[in-house]
Amino acid sequence: MSIDRAVLAFAGTMILVSLLLGIYVSANWFWLTGFVGANLLQASFTGFCPLAIMLRKLGLQPGAAF
Repeated sequence: MSIDRAVLAFAGTMILVSLLLGIYVSANWFWLTGFVGANLLQASFTGFCPLAIMLRKLGLQPGAAF
């Protein structure tokens, strides 16, 4: 799995989990959804993604997502 696909999978998982937690536990979990979305948006403009840096250090290879 490439870094690109791992970032997309992690972001999608975090969004779905935070939505479920926001519905069934507390509405404050929606802040996590907003944070993940904002991070994805800023990464698209700046190219800076903290998760991608961590995944590269763990040995995943960069690649084209699509």
